[in-house]
Amino acid sequence: MKKTLLSLAILTSFAAHADEGMWMPQQLPQVAKQLKAAGLKLDPAALTKLTEFPMGAIVSLGGCSASFVSPQGLVVTNHHCVYNSIAVNSTPERDLLANGFLAKTLGEELPAAPGSRVYVTEEVANVSDQIITPEVAKLNGKARIDAIEKNQKKLVAECEKDAGYRCTVASYYGGLEFYRLKQLEIRDVRLVHAPPAGVGKFGGDTDNWMWPRHTGDYGFYRAYVSKDGKAAEFSKDNVPYQPKHVLKIAKEGSKEGDFIMVLGYPGRTNRHRLPSEVSSTFDWNYPAFVAASGETLAIIERETKTDPAAKLKYAGQIASVNNYYKNRKGMLTSYAGSDFLQRKTAEHAALKAWVNATPARKAQFGADIETAEKLIAERDAGAKKGFYLAYAQPKFLSSARSLYRLANERTKPDAERKSGFQERDLARWNSVVTGQDRTYDEKVDKALVLNFLTKYSAQPAAEHDAAFDAALGIRAGMGEAELKAALDRIYAGSKLANKDERITWLKKSPAEFQASNDSFIKAAVAMYDASMKEEAKDEELAGKIQQAYGNYMKAKIAYMNSKGQAVYPDANGTLRVTFGKIAGRDVGADGTGSWTAFTSTKGVVAKHTGEGEFNAPAAQLAAIQAKDFGKYVDPKLKTVPVNYLATLDITGGNSGSAALNAKGELIGLAFDGTLDSIISDWDFNKAMTRSIQVDSRYMLWNMKHVDKADNLLKEMNVQ
Repeated sequence: MKKTLLSLAILTSFAAHADEGMWMPQQLPQVAKQLKAAGLKLDPAALTKLTEFPMGAIVSLGGCSASFVSPQGLVVTNHHCVYNSIAVNSTPERDLLANGFLAKTLGEELPAAPGSRVYVTEEVANVSDQIITPEVAKLNGKARIDAIEKNQKKLVAECEKDAGYRCTVASYYGGLEFYRLKQLEIRDVRLVHAPPAGVGKFGGDTDNWMWPRHTGDYGFYRAYVSKDGKAAEFSKDNVPYQPKHVLKIAKEGSKEGDFIMVLGYPGRTNRHRLPSEVSSTFDWNYPAFVAASGETLAIIERETKTDPAAKLKYAGQIASVNNYYKNRKGMLTSYAGSDFLQRKTAEHAALKAWVNATPARKAQFGADIETAEKLIAERDAGAKKGFYLAYAQPKFLSSARSLYRLANERTKPDAERKSGFQERDLARWNSVVTGQDRTYDEKVDKALVLNFLTKYSAQPAAEHDAAFDAALGIRAGMGEAELKAALDRIYAGSKLANKDERITWLKKSPAEFQASNDSFIKAAVAMYDASMKEEAKDEELAGKIQQAYGNYMKAKIAYMNSKGQAVYPDANGTLRVTFGKIAGRDVGADGTGSWTAFTSTKGVVAKHTGEGEFNAPAAQLAAIQAKDFGKYVDPKLKTVPVNYLATLDITGGNSGSAALNAKGELIGLAFDGTLDSIISDWDFNKAMTRSIQVDSRYMLWNMKHVDKADNLLKEMNVQ
């Protein structure tokens, strides 16, 4: 791999704290001294080898992280990461969410939620020079975006000549660098085990992002492939995937002060954003999101209150919305009491002063920094205008629009289609379209749409989407009654809620769409041309931002390097490593008060109320009362540890990430952070930031003494 500005910065010096930073695996040899000083007993260079131990056992679920823990493709992750799979397999008569699920044999395992995947990363390669070629570097606007996408698709197509692999080209440092990821895409994923909600979701939304915590946030999938070992769709003839490497669960318990590292796929952080982006996000976007999320939760609760089947269909969405709802509220609280924007503004001013200090730096970076500031302000203004419109579309209108886009893209040669609509994407399209009715109820969908359509209608006519209004037969200023009548008509005129009907549209031509009388299909066709014009306009802006922002990041890396500081990339859904210590935290304003590093089953008993979010299973309470802890008892706690804190730098997407000790053994699963430090996605705070992990001993104790999952314990070789 060539030495980029980033790697040069790291080689120059390392000024960040060891527990700050989401490091790319290939960076780790350059921070080897810090890893060893922190306590790692493995060779840091070994962590760069993605097909060797332990990296070969780490996988992505496409939104959560996970790891192989048996030679038969058994995958461990968080309960909340398998939650939707539990929900879609539940019925009021067989409520797996409430009661838990355990497959004693392979034949009892259940198909995971439609579209579920296990991605095994096998290669990460720097392809920056193949994306931003000398020819591309001369382009701007939409032409630049189109050229970048063309090069990305070419590299992806070459990579995916190996059947069964999913390849992506990810952007780093605002489009300054690009890396290609090659992942085995396992498409037959099955639910194996999940504890009852009284364990896996104990504390529910009340305890979410809080400490002390007592949540058994774990669950198990199994990855399946065809008999010849290839990735394949679900089939009864498929066999368990046999990974080359699996994680061994630690026999020795963890204690405060121990080294810990987490390997996973963090989603997004924003530590390199401009001050204007901070202001737009915290002054407008997050408050609007919190308000919309609160309304969404209230509407779903109201509409499903007397309908258990509908409640189960929306259980996954409720859990997801609740998570981000509380997350964003916590960020806003932290932001309100901070000087973050002032510090960010001062840091940015210092960067610009450094750039303007010499004619050479000013010529290289000055204009692009100024351009980036203006273009991003334009982008954020557009996002504000279209906020309610994004919420105001019926689910199957959105589906119809996507299906019509797919039909149009399929008239082109595959290489010329828009990313997301190529042949490589059709399996996922089929999974998603097939399974949509399992998370849909018309009265709920209509109530949600009506709420946000009313807000959209109240916007000035100049802020309306004319094509959308015409397609739905609405106009600015319409009252709720008129809007409801319009929705009733369009819902009644469509058959897309029927799975068999919906599937037929996956292969229909544009002409067949144009001839349809289905109301959602007709609306999708009517909106298409305007939508394509809007997309082209957005891409013109995005291309200009990519060019300017990439040069801004080049300036920032050079500036920080001049001060002897390293620059790690913002999280972007790709494989990262973070490391630190198991540690509690002072929480008092003057340093008084503290959080202990571990919680235990004593807290489960103390919190148990017998109802709602704090309803621990009777079998678990009996085992605790009988002190039936077996080999999982902690000598200091005199009971089983449940959760623990660590000084790790994680974010959304890290859910389910393997927490490893100094020898690379599994000691738990990362699943959360604390509410007063989640602003670390934007502004890392060494003193406050703590991740929350479920202790592997609690997981194993529940499986052994409560759920009697002896078959899985034997498979993981922990009997």
